[in-house]
Amino acid sequence: MTSPEWLKPGIYGALIGAVAVGIIGFTWGGWVTGGTAHDRAMNMSRDDVVAALVPVCLDNARSDPNRDAKMTTIRDASSYKRRDAVMDAGWATVPGAEAPDRDIAQACLAELNL
Repeated sequence: MTSPEWLKPGIYGALIGAVAVGIIGFTWGGWVTGGTAHDRAMNMSRDDVVAALVPVCLDNARSDPNRDAKMTTIRDASSYKRRDAVMDAGWATVPGAEAPDRDIAQACLAELNL
């Protein structure tokens, strides 16, 4: 069986076009793989949960009877130790959690405006 004369260039054109669409889609079109989409979704959800729990941290700070002493300790700590000081104060521990959260402590520290 013989194939039409136009079939071979048509197949090559379709293959080259498919490769070009894939390359353009992934580089400029914003296409991502499933793994990248999952990683981005997990990071976004983590950021949203932290943002939602910052008011809990700030409320813990406002209602703490030793607030002034703890705020002094946090202010006196070096900039890279302040997050640990907020965690040690217990303000970054949300109800139901066993340990303080580092990301919540960092976001809470930014909202405390030291």
